[in-house]
Parts: sequence; structure tokens; C-alpha cells
Amino acid sequence: MGLSLPDELPRLDAEYGVPVNGTLSGLVIGLSLLVGVWALVEALRDRAPGRGHLVGLALVEVALIALLISAAVAVAGGDRPASAATFLGYVITIICLPPLAYVLAKLEPTRWGSVIILVVCLTVPVLVLRLHQTWQVVTSG
Repeated sequence: MGLSLPDELPRLDAEYGVPVNGTLSGLVIGLSLLVGVWALVEALRDRAPGRGHLVGLALVEVALIALLISAAVAVAGGDRPASAATFLGYVITIICLPPLAYVLAKLEPTRWGSVIILVVCLTVPVLVLRLHQTWQVVTSG
């Protein structure tokens, strides 16, 4: 007498997709928030972003690239997000944000440069969570 799952329970198969790598997502979110808090402290101290902030943005970008490579491997393996266009839009946006923050912060060597980094570092975790949501939506068909 073997146990079997009822048909009503959701199964984790290709129809549902595979979420974006959780460990890498946590790393990206943690790094981004860490750099964001650091930028907030510098903005409150009325200081422009330093070289360390820019290195922090570079680390966030490298972690994002690793995350998106893992997502690309999942897509190459046959898994698909519920909405490919939405997923691609988030991917393009999320990859462009840290370099854009770097350029804008270099152009604004005041406390507002630190605020720019803060805003981007608060936006990146939101976009990472949205990437997860595009994989978790159940598609019909």
C-alpha cells in the first residue's frame, strides 16, 4: 500500500518554473542593502560617495551578473518564467542600475551622489524579488 499525492496538490515541475537562485538573490539583496545603508550614513553626514561606495556598487553588479547567469542556465535547461517579456524587462533594468548609479554619483560629487546610490541600492532588492515572482506565477497551458 503505497502513498500517493492527490492530483489537487501543486507539483514542482517545469509547468511552474524554477525560482531564481535563492542564495544568490540573498547575496545580492544583502550587498545592495549594505551599500545602501552606507550611502545613507554618508548622505546624512553631508558627504559625497567615496571610492568604497563605487567598489560596493561594482560588487552588487558582479553578484547581479552571477544571479542572471544562473537564471539564463535555468532558461537554457527548459524552465521558463510565466512572462518572458516581464522577466527580460526586469533583467535589463536590474543590470543597468548599478552602472547608472556609478555614473550619476560621479557626476554629482555632493551628498546627493550618496542619495543616488541609496535609491538604487533600495531599488535593486525590489527588482530581485520581482524576478522571483515572475518565476513563481503559475501559467495555464
